[in-house]
Amino acid sequence: MTQPNSSHSSYHLLKLISRQPIQLGRFFARLVAMLVNTFQLSKISKIIQLNLQIAFPDLPNAERQQLTKQAIRNEITSYFEFISVWGSSNQKNIQRLHKIHGEHYFHEALAEKKGLVLVIPHFGTWEVMNAWLSQYTQMTILYKPVKNPDADRFVRDARSREQANLVPTDESGVRQVFKALKQGGTTAILPDHTPDHGGEMIDYFDIPLASSSLSAKLIQKTKGKALFIYAMRNDQDGFDMYVEPINPQIYEGNAEDGTLIIHQTLEQLIKRHPAHYHWSYKRFSANKALKKIYDIDETEALKRVAEVRLQRSQEKA
Repeated sequence: MTQPNSSHSSYHLLKLISRQPIQLGRFFARLVAMLVNTFQLSKISKIIQLNLQIAFPDLPNAERQQLTKQAIRNEITSYFEFISVWGSSNQKNIQRLHKIHGEHYFHEALAEKKGLVLVIPHFGTWEVMNAWLSQYTQMTILYKPVKNPDADRFVRDARSREQANLVPTDESGVRQVFKALKQGGTTAILPDHTPDHGGEMIDYFDIPLASSSLSAKLIQKTKGKALFIYAMRNDQDGFDMYVEPINPQIYEGNAEDGTLIIHQTLEQLIKRHPAHYHWSYKRFSANKALKKIYDIDETEALKRVAEVRLQRSQEKA
């Protein structure tokens, strides 16, 4: 009995699951979501519910409950889809993208050869876009290894097919990203996360949260082009991809101004399609006054959020 054998079996189990039809994964996702929504088996469901109450405080309770169920089902479905995407060939994943809305923005940005920063939110099934993107450009991506070594190997296999240059999430990695952009390369950044240390306090749903300004700094310092991209599943066993320009003011001002523009762009997308955002992240704890909101009574948590939001509105007045 050795750990390597167990690890080897786990890796091949992931490979086996990934080879199953994506429709089957979506079917099992619906079953899991039904169990989670019916019995609230996971703490994730409570996190999602609280986040939706914070983001949409004026939404009627019945509508919010329905939205919570949809968000849970969509996020669980994305997890199953990620496994299928990572285990599939680039050609298969490209075929899964049925429509590319705004494709001309992407090709026009590449043609300028100034570098391209793709801002990709935790929305829908974003991993399916990598294969399509890799057809046209070399990607340099900040990558934090998955804690499970088998899962990490599985994801790295996918990245190697996509010929992405994975760099560490530290200063050396950031320098490599800057260098790639200045040489006309491309990077992809997920901007809606809390930095491990520090971060500027930037409004997100009218709440100041510690936020990474890396995306804005990359855009402003390299003079690279910026695009906002995301993917949503459709009813034909595939996905549609969307490429959108970002407010041109992002190229001006400082990093805080640019980060606020990214937040506003993300908020607009979420408000259009709230059920497709991944709400399980404890994003709203990135404020000292809200640090424990996911560990306390929901009523008290919402009270603290309201106080912070009120204070922020008074500061703006």
